[in-house]
Amino acid sequence: MNSKETGSLGEKIALNYLKNKNYQILDKNYSFRIPGSPQKGEIDIIAKKEDTITFVEVKTLISQSETEGWVVGGWRPEEKVNFQKQRKLIKTAESWLLKRKIPLDSKWQIDIISLNIDFNNKQAKIRHFQNAVF
Repeated sequence: MNSKETGSLGEKIALNYLKNKNYQILDKNYSFRIPGSPQKGEIDIIAKKEDTITFVEVKTLISQSETEGWVVGGWRPEEKVNFQKQRKLIKTAESWLLKRKIPLDSKWQIDIISLNIDFNNKQAKIRHFQNAVF
């Protein structure tokens, strides 16, 4: 399974997880070209629960063995959301809000959903870090 397929599978699992937690899905795979930069920002899932809009970054890894656990190659999935990625997520979230004429001072946050997929045991372990970017 290549990284794009892994990411897609992780996003599908995360969508089901959020729906089961009573989130309303507003958008998926929203992308935005950051002004003055060749970079593009993307948000995997945009959801709403009660009065808070949640921008979700999904990070997925595939375990190769039962002993590998949450760390593969020395990294936990959520650790891939470094400072630079956090800044990009914030700019992209603000773009989504402005495009939909939602005030920037409304209630919104950025969450990280970290998945570890174990094909041997046919399981996906999920960790949800709420309001994880600041």
